[in-house]
Order: sequence, then C-alpha cells, then structure tokens
Amino acid sequence: MFDFDLYVFIDDLLRIGAAAIVGGVLGFEREVSGHFAGLRTHMMVSIGCAIFVVAGLEVSGDSTQAMTRVIQGLATGVGFIGAGTILKLDVRQEIRGLTTASSIWLTAALGTLAGLAEYVPAAAATVIALVVLAVLQPMERMLAHRAKSPPRSDPPVGEQSPPGSG
Repeated sequence: MFDFDLYVFIDDLLRIGAAAIVGGVLGFEREVSGHFAGLRTHMMVSIGCAIFVVAGLEVSGDSTQAMTRVIQGLATGVGFIGAGTILKLDVRQEIRGLTTASSIWLTAALGTLAGLAEYVPAAAATVIALVVLAVLQPMERMLAHRAKSPPRSDPPVGEQSPPGSG
C-alpha cells in the first residue's frame, strides 16, 4: 500500500533542492567561464549525491557506519566522473580540466552535505568555493602570465642602471 508522508516529502524536497542550488552555483561559474562541465552537470552530480544520501538514511536509519559507506562510495564514484573531464593535450604537453574535475568532486561533497540536511556548512563551503573559482582565477592568470614573461636582463653595457637598482 502507498504510504505518503507530506513532512517526509517536504524534508526530502528541501534536501534535494538545496543540493540543486549549491551545485547550480558552482556549475553556473563553470558555465560562464566556458568549461566542459557546467551548470547542468554540477547540478546533476549534487542532486545525485543528495539522493543517495537520502536513500541511505532511509534504509540505514541511525547507523553511522552504513552512512559512512554511502559517503565513501560517493567520493569514489564521483572521482570517475571528474577524471573524465581531465584532458592531456600532447601537442602542448599540457593537462587541462583539473579545476573542473575538482569542482565536480566538491559539488558531490556539497550535495552530500545537503542530503544530510547540513545546510550551513554546505552554504559556507559553496561561498568559499565560489571565491576560489571566480575571484582567484584572474589572480592565477596574472601570476601565470608573469611567470611566462621573459626575465628582466641587466642593461646593455654602457647604460647606467637607475640609482638603488644594483
């Protein structure tokens, strides 16, 4: 027989909805930045993790051991999705997609927190991650550009250096 509990439904809706929001925030940043995995991917990963947590809570009850195994499985499984976003470009001997892979992994953790109804740490971690992804990116590019620019050389023989530079 079908047993519908409105309070359980609302609780599950809040957990999974919160997962969609935190995943969407990170996914939006990735989408705007033009990366492989964007809004929908991050939201789906986060929602999926929340669903696994909610299902795990339903079948395990108060067993923290069982929930620990669910979380371990999520962390491992999402690693495979993240690995798929990493590309090695042979021509330039360059690896790309590490930040996107790590943002997918982080999104899984955020979805797990939301599934556990741990909304405050999920929100705090989302804000911090957004700062890391969006605010630090221009700084990282500036540092990379500076590292690639040719080193300053000594002035040619016969030209004087400004006072105090030598």
